[in-house]
Amino acid sequence: MIVDSSALVAVLMAESDAAEMGELLEAGPFSLSAATLTECMIVLRGKGGEAKVLALDELLEVTGATVVPLDEAQARLAARAYVRFGRGSGSAARLNYGDCFSYALAISRDEPLLFTGDDFIHTDVRRVELA
Repeated sequence: MIVDSSALVAVLMAESDAAEMGELLEAGPFSLSAATLTECMIVLRGKGGEAKVLALDELLEVTGATVVPLDEAQARLAARAYVRFGRGSGSAARLNYGDCFSYALAISRDEPLLFTGDDFIHTDVRRVELA
């Protein structure tokens, strides 16, 4: 399972679906792109300060999450995703820059993506189904 920043932020900020997503994260295993980690840290710092970034670090450590370094193939997939699904592309997905890295990792590993919102449902990425 690949995890997008939207799911991590939802869990750490106690947003909707946080409990179910938290259970999925605890059950593991899961991976996230190093670029997604950066995005998540920036968003959490803005929403909740350093305490939320530390909570993210703890969550990743406790769950044994794998942070996957960005490679050239993923970078190219992310760029193509932005052309197909990014803001300004005409796609209903309207992926942002950070979303494209979650997309690229999920596609490159043929794994489902855990996310919140209605952006990725307009792409060809497989999703983690919530109960």
